[in-house]
Amino acid sequence: MRVRKLAVATAIVGLAASVAGAASAQTYNIDPEHSQPIFEVNHMGFSLQRGTFSGVTGKIALDRAARKGTIDVTIDTTTVRTSDPRLDTRVRGEDFFNVAKYPTMTFKSSDLAFDGDRLVGADGELTMLGITKPVKLTVANFVCGLHPFTKNPLCGAEVTTTIKRSESGMNWGVPKAVGDDVKLAIPIEAYKE
Repeated sequence: MRVRKLAVATAIVGLAASVAGAASAQTYNIDPEHSQPIFEVNHMGFSLQRGTFSGVTGKIALDRAARKGTIDVTIDTTTVRTSDPRLDTRVRGEDFFNVAKYPTMTFKSSDLAFDGDRLVGADGELTMLGITKPVKLTVANFVCGLHPFTKNPLCGAEVTTTIKRSESGMNWGVPKAVGDDVKLAIPIEAYKE
């Protein structure tokens, strides 16, 4: 009888620990209005030109106590914008994002880096123009709290990386007309589910 009680007690403790562990993972939905990626690329060696994407969706799951989580983000490439409507047409065309064939790009990661309970980086995979390549993100200014007006739980950060566009087959003008290195800066705000 003692063995049976001990087994039941052990099972209950194990279940409680499992539930507690699961409860510490939190999922956040990206707010597309406040999460618009910015890209920066060299133009003929004279200047840095910038553009944005306004269509971003995704989820971020964080277990800050266990220092793990996942990121799954989709960027709608048809929303790419520059400062010139003629250039918008060009960057949406076949020489660049080819949005008719590849209307999205994605970033996925389950390899997150933490400093204490603060997210500081993520190694994952970026799929652009149908080609998937490893990418390392740096996360700065990571903070979680309550939205000052709605009081909903919210996390925010500034995410950066640099990619070589030619690695995804975007070769037009490399390297003289348009640089190969593209810096991405993504302000992220995400609300807890």
